[in-house]
Amino acid sequence: MTETKNSQFDKTKNVLLAIKSPQVIRPVLETLAHKGIRGLVAGNTCNALDFLDKTDFTMIIIEDMIPRNAGDPAHKNDAFELLAKIKKDAPELPVVMIAADDYGQTCTSRQIVETAVKAILAGCHDFLSQPVSRDDIEKLLDTIIPCKTVQAIISAEEGANCVYKIIGASPALVQTVRLAQKVATTSAPVLICGESGTGKELISYVVHYSSKRVKGPFVKVNCAALSETLLESELFGHEKGAFTGAYSQRKGRFEEAHGGTLLLDEISETPLCFQAKLLRILEQQDFQRVGGNQNIKVDVRIISTTNKDISQEVASGRFRQDLYYRLCGVRLVVAPLRKRKDDLPNLIWHFVNLYAGQTHRRITRLDTTMMDLFAKYHWPGNIRQLRNVVLTSMILGTGETLSLADVSWLFDELQPLPEVVDSGNQESDFVIQSDGALAGMRLAQVERQAILETLKQTNGNQTRAAKVLGISDRTLRDKIRRYRQQVSLQPV
Repeated sequence: MTETKNSQFDKTKNVLLAIKSPQVIRPVLETLAHKGIRGLVAGNTCNALDFLDKTDFTMIIIEDMIPRNAGDPAHKNDAFELLAKIKKDAPELPVVMIAADDYGQTCTSRQIVETAVKAILAGCHDFLSQPVSRDDIEKLLDTIIPCKTVQAIISAEEGANCVYKIIGASPALVQTVRLAQKVATTSAPVLICGESGTGKELISYVVHYSSKRVKGPFVKVNCAALSETLLESELFGHEKGAFTGAYSQRKGRFEEAHGGTLLLDEISETPLCFQAKLLRILEQQDFQRVGGNQNIKVDVRIISTTNKDISQEVASGRFRQDLYYRLCGVRLVVAPLRKRKDDLPNLIWHFVNLYAGQTHRRITRLDTTMMDLFAKYHWPGNIRQLRNVVLTSMILGTGETLSLADVSWLFDELQPLPEVVDSGNQESDFVIQSDGALAGMRLAQVERQAILETLKQTNGNQTRAAKVLGISDRTLRDKIRRYRQQVSLQPV
């Protein structure tokens, strides 16, 4: 395997080159290096399949007529065999086929066209014939692997794979990451608090991969997805015959995490009776498997997460106070997206880079109207919701500008709350500011009044009014039509 050398390579982007001809490899590697993309060269099909098992790739380029093994004339053309195996394991992975360097000398134009059609029907994103220039490769990469620069606070890699990357530069996020790095050097338990979709698990990665336990296992358990009985067996393991279906001994997650870190995701979802058992194990660092009587000693660091106000959970009696004190050696709070709006452009471009290979859509700019709407929206689903909005817009939209013009229903979904301010309370993050003028009015009346006043301010321009109101033109026209049916509406 040959690897391009560049200290600025983005390790989240790897391109496998199943290419033999030096004349083809050179322009491809030069273009990849220029864009900071890692290129891995496999000269035959067997090596290519071996590399696919070890590394995550963003794109694969195959040279037609490559030999299975050097010096094996019995299998001169197995590019389509390799393509079939790739598409079977990863149907959405972009694959591009390039004609071999001597293709034009041995094949007619008709044969090249037939091969190109066959490649596209077999699942290739594109087929390039010789000669291949750097411009051809660059245009291809701009569509499939855009390299819009995004600002990342921290990332970690294992080999050629990116383990995690935290995007953004807002003060709240930077502070949380810095605290996570600081506490990582100790073995203190960490409790990570934040709303769903804010990236609590990413912060747990920072703690583990910045700690002295980085060479040990990092084991995760979703406490909210398991019943009390299953949770106990999952964490502590069980002996053969401990219960119906226990046909063999099974190690629990505590044993698997020995010498490393155990992440208890959504710890506040565990029942009180289980919390008592968990507290004892955290204090003693030993336990017995379900159905067993042998004490098992472990050395495990605990990181737990919750999307609830844990202090309120303790006060209401739904979470044990003594367990809270045991888990909360250090408490980290991940800010919601509405408190880090400065990170929106970076996050959007990150998702554009991430999903370009799936959507095969080249994005060069972000629509200003969309960005204004995003800045006013309160994002209850946080970054997870933003990711889905970007993906939907890329799939359903057209052109090189990312916008919501072709996804009108998102305009209605992303309407901002009226005069929202942050209350600083984790349980209730929004309060409505009002001078009382609208108090007692029906909601339909408030909406009608807002639309009429906006139309007056825009001199009857419905397109401008729709943008101000944060809804689509179609939605505004439907509402006006309904008002006219209810009462004779004078022209504005």
